[in-house]
Amino acid sequence: MEGCHQALRCSWEPLKVVERGMLPDRAGSRQQTRWEQTPCSAGPWDRVSLLKSKEHAGAAGLESTKGVCGVAVGYPLDTVKVRIQTEAKYTSIWHCIRNTYSQERVWGFYRGLSLPVCTVSLVSSVSFGTYHHCLAHICRFRYGSTDAKPTKADITLSGGASGLVRVFLTSPTEVAKVRLQTQAQAQTQQRRPSASWTSVAPALCPATNACLEPRPKYHGPLHCLVTVAREEGLRGLYKGSSALLLRDGHSFATYFLSYAMLCEWLTPAGHSQPDVLGVLVAGGCAGVLAWAVATPMDVIKSRLQADGQGQQRYRGLLHCVVTSVREEGPRVLFKGLTLNCCRAFPVNMVVFVAYEAVLRLTRRLFT
Repeated sequence: MEGCHQALRCSWEPLKVVERGMLPDRAGSRQQTRWEQTPCSAGPWDRVSLLKSKEHAGAAGLESTKGVCGVAVGYPLDTVKVRIQTEAKYTSIWHCIRNTYSQERVWGFYRGLSLPVCTVSLVSSVSFGTYHHCLAHICRFRYGSTDAKPTKADITLSGGASGLVRVFLTSPTEVAKVRLQTQAQAQTQQRRPSASWTSVAPALCPATNACLEPRPKYHGPLHCLVTVAREEGLRGLYKGSSALLLRDGHSFATYFLSYAMLCEWLTPAGHSQPDVLGVLVAGGCAGVLAWAVATPMDVIKSRLQADGQGQQRYRGLLHCVVTSVREEGPRVLFKGLTLNCCRAFPVNMVVFVAYEAVLRLTRRLFT
């Protein structure tokens, strides 16, 4: 979510270049641009307009870079979060971290990382484009022009649409990611030997641990996708998609709306956009708010997607919610909330630092 949640921030910085009012055309003369007509006090609501030509292409490339950095930085915490949400044996965050490290070392925190890293660029681009195109169509339909200032309801609706569209791309990758992240603990539950077998094991097999250690079911993200498709069909790849729809729909709407409002509050008087610190704070806080409202459905999504290794416990979304609350109480719906909120802010900060570095590099290349 963090990789795409940074999409709106791509629009504020390039506008500093075009706000000067003049851009050279191909013949070397200077011509007036549409951005020149935007008053300085227009506010952050006008920063949601579509970027043009090179700025738009550069923003897409920068968004891809930001998304990759965000996934790489936040993935260990995501692994801990998924294991806490799907396994009741963990009593705390530190218990899960110690257990994972003692059994799997550092590699255990990065299981299934390659697939999200490879797909985050596509997902971010689709989400970014869906948001802006939806907002442009809403403004054209309601106000007759794509340059009109969108309302909070317009931003909320466009953000929700971007979250719904990305579900069709992310659901299979989320299934593979969750299965790989929870694979080790599923194997541990399946291989507990009896005392009688342990007592005679040395006589039967010198390497007892090697005999008892099961081979992992999934050997990687692609093998996981193929195996799920073969064993569970297309429905298996989209398992938990109903919870994913409910999670991303309102969380993306919350992110874009809260980001725009925070930018408006943090913009100094006489300026059209906040400074770098203001954008960092706005993006980080918006990410925290988005994950705060997304966590209950995130718990259900993780449980439904992990419920394919062995005997299935849940018959659907509602059955998962009822069973989880009955067995563990209402607090189960907020498992991982602390990790989600703590992960959202620093990931957004790191993502934006990467954006600034790549932005400076592209400016040097184009100039």
